[in-house]
Amino acid sequence: MKKLIFFFLRLFAGKDYANKLFNPYILLKYFFFQKVLRINARVPWPVHFTSQVKGVKNISKGSRNPGMSMGVYIDGRNGIEFGENVWIGPKVSIISMNHSTTDYHEYIKTKPINIGDDCWIGAHAIILPGISLEKGTVVAAGSVVTKSFNEKKILIGGNPAKKIKNL
Repeated sequence: MKKLIFFFLRLFAGKDYANKLFNPYILLKYFFFQKVLRINARVPWPVHFTSQVKGVKNISKGSRNPGMSMGVYIDGRNGIEFGENVWIGPKVSIISMNHSTTDYHEYIKTKPINIGDDCWIGAHAIILPGISLEKGTVVAAGSVVTKSFNEKKILIGGNPAKKIKNL
C-alpha cells in the first residue's frame, strides 16, 4: 500500500511528496488539503493545513519540509535559507521581514534568515529577521531569537534567547 501511495504522490504531486522520510499517509492527507482543497496551494512542498507560508520563492528549503508541523508561520519575503535536516516544532514563527516603526507600510530590508544543518526549533519559538543559527543549534520551546549565534552545537533559550549550554 505504501508503494502505491508513493507512486501516486510522485506522479501527481512531484518529488517533494514522494520523500520516503515521511509517513505516506500523512503526505497523502497533506496532498488532499493542498492540491484538492487548495489550502496552501502555492507552496510546492507538503505543508500542514494550519500552517502559513509567505514569500515561498525566497525560501530555500533543505532536506525537510518547513511547515509540516501544525500552526507554523513562515514569512520568507526577505529570504530564509534552511539547512539540511532542520526540524521545526508546532506553532513556530520564522519572520524574515519587519516594518519601520515610523511608517507601518514601509518594510525594512535585512539579510535573510539562515538556519544551519541539523537544527531543531522547539514549539512556539520565534525567530526574527536577519538571524543566523549555526549547525546543530537547538532553540528551546517558547524562545524569542533576537540575535545571531555563531557557535555550533549549542542550546539557546529564553526571551530574548541566550546560550544555555554546549551540546
